[in-house]
Amino acid sequence: MSDLVSRVAAHIKACFLAESSGHDWHHIHRVWQLARQIAEREGADRQIAELGALVHDIADWKFHDGDDSVGPREAEILLTREGAAPEVIAAVVDIVATISYKGAGVTTAMRTLEGRCVQDADRLDAIGAIGIARCFAYGGHAGRLMHDPDEAPVLHQSAAAYKASKGASLNHFYEKLLLLKDRMNTPTGRALAEPRHRFMEEFVAQFLAEWAVRD
Repeated sequence: MSDLVSRVAAHIKACFLAESSGHDWHHIHRVWQLARQIAEREGADRQIAELGALVHDIADWKFHDGDDSVGPREAEILLTREGAAPEVIAAVVDIVATISYKGAGVTTAMRTLEGRCVQDADRLDAIGAIGIARCFAYGGHAGRLMHDPDEAPVLHQSAAAYKASKGASLNHFYEKLLLLKDRMNTPTGRALAEPRHRFMEEFVAQFLAEWAVRD
């Protein structure tokens, strides 16, 4: 691990250790480790992938009134303060600016291999057992119902519609989580996504079966 990566990791850990919406240090740490693993297998620049993973949630739009310019700006400030080279800063800021899922009908293609590795890592932590827990943790944080059987999922066709959505947590599986397997960028990401995706399918089926119990 480079000194730069170590310093950035220490800063991010201090800022996010007590966060409780599922976007905490432990989420960031898992994405960091997954991004490093994927970057190694895919032949990407590991330092850029690691830095991108560490700062990918530095100021998520969900916690800044939908403003997706805050994250790239905060990432640039931190990396500049820590003495990162301009080309490294530019590459990492581009990852932060592009990483977020913005709706079923919206393409969010990453421009670099490093970005694709980080995006896959972030999406992997959004699915499977951890992804299920994070979905409901964020739903509770945002005041959303677990499930509303009278509310149909919406496949949002614009980023604005996706950001404005206030649907129940279970709908998020249909609107995002169950779509991520087919949106993985790398062979490594796709392979790691398969068992997590199957686990989510089984969970949703079990959830609906238990919800449907009648007197």
